[in-house]
Amino acid sequence: MSAEGPSMKSSDGHRPPLQKTVLGTRGSELARTQARMVADRLHAQWEDVTIETNIIRTMGDESDRKTKSLDRRAGRKGLFTAAIERALLAHEVDLGVHSAKDLPSELSRGVEIAAVLPRGLVNDVLVAKRAGGFAALGEGATIATGSVRRKHQINWQYPHLEIVDLRGNVPTRLRKLAENNWDAIVLARAGLERLGLSLAPSEINFDGGKFFVEVLSHEIFLPAGGQGIIALQIRSDDESSREIIDPINDRDTLLCLRAEREFLRLLQCDCQSPVGVLAEMENGKMKLRAQIFEDGSASPREGEVEGARDDGDHLAAQLLKEINGE
Repeated sequence: MSAEGPSMKSSDGHRPPLQKTVLGTRGSELARTQARMVADRLHAQWEDVTIETNIIRTMGDESDRKTKSLDRRAGRKGLFTAAIERALLAHEVDLGVHSAKDLPSELSRGVEIAAVLPRGLVNDVLVAKRAGGFAALGEGATIATGSVRRKHQINWQYPHLEIVDLRGNVPTRLRKLAENNWDAIVLARAGLERLGLSLAPSEINFDGGKFFVEVLSHEIFLPAGGQGIIALQIRSDDESSREIIDPINDRDTLLCLRAEREFLRLLQCDCQSPVGVLAEMENGKMKLRAQIFEDGSASPREGEVEGARDDGDHLAAQLLKEINGE
């Protein structure tokens, strides 16, 4: 040990800019799991950096705990993210760990998304009490979901089904399915798999019970912007944190996220708007698709554009013009 303290190094021998970094995350089981995923990747890159996690309660967590239904337009203000941003700006944490789809299209001043982990599977899944998926659900069967987008997509494809509201974290939603007289719920596949709820072959076991699963095609059930992505937020002037997370950043995923978020920003919508948008890299190019549902119309307005992999802002503007018929 030198007079300067223990040797600090990364896995490739570079010295880290920080000796400790603090992650800020929500307290749900999924949020904690995602924070551990980030910590594990940071530990693999920076062997001697101390990583701590600060659990932060958000307005969304409070509404779920009290089973109240807040005005979901608050999503535009960061129902599940604003408290973490405040902690970041107050220097209580160094990195905010978010499910990217929860982040409003306009972030707080002074913070930015600087890195993301590789994207998980983007599909939604139907979790049902009996096998057969949507095809097995008869007239008046009840589907529960908390997503306005999913409600519109179900109405579009399966207008004979009844839809009810659903709140809570993933385990809570599964317990509600077991306890209520519902036939199925719709969840994000990435969240289920990160919680260790394997979908192979087409069912999951939970709390001693069994549910049947149908993976839904994202050609119809186009996901929310950012779905399946874990985003890392920093203070815009914090170059040390930027350097710490840069080696774990998946650049293609970040480019896709930026394109999706730019489309949502141009549309002036948020995570509770009936909009699906997905950017994918294919053959070195970016393909960007979107669905926009509107009141009074069962089917969405849709569009698709393709272009350079790093030209997401232009593609987002082009896509919106195409959908609007301009």
